[in-house]
Amino acid sequence: MEEKKNLMTYEELQDLENELQDLKVNKRREIAEKIKEAREQGDLSENAEYDAAKDEQRDIEARIEQIEDILKHAEVVLDEEGDEDKVNIGSKVKILALAQNAEMTFKIVGPTGTDSLHGKISHESPVGRALLGTTVGDVIKVETEAGEFEYKVLEIIKK
Repeated sequence: MEEKKNLMTYEELQDLENELQDLKVNKRREIAEKIKEAREQGDLSENAEYDAAKDEQRDIEARIEQIEDILKHAEVVLDEEGDEDKVNIGSKVKILALAQNAEMTFKIVGPTGTDSLHGKISHESPVGRALLGTTVGDVIKVETEAGEFEYKVLEIIKK
């Protein structure tokens, strides 16, 4: 069975690589120091600091493994590969929610770059999936758990 590719923007790739570097270099060193200090306190069987540090070490190693797996299957979508007149991964798009008459701006990213607080939605989300390939003026219908919504593409914002 073919492995699923992790589509992402170059910015997402860099963010993951930076996080991985920080985890491997800085966080591993910090946690090793915490473990060393906790060991120096004596009996490890009743040492909450030691247990907490070991838990944190496990979490760091799990995140390192997760990022390495994501990067192993990463496929960067370059902006110049897509049609500038169509929404693609990496596009920033302004849409109008027709029922609410509310404008929203989203950047379409891969699943690892999703950050709704900063307007970044995954191309795999219902809205992201419906927006892919659309052009200015298109109206899309998006089925969600909360019902069906219609959006009009107002602008594809160039960098």
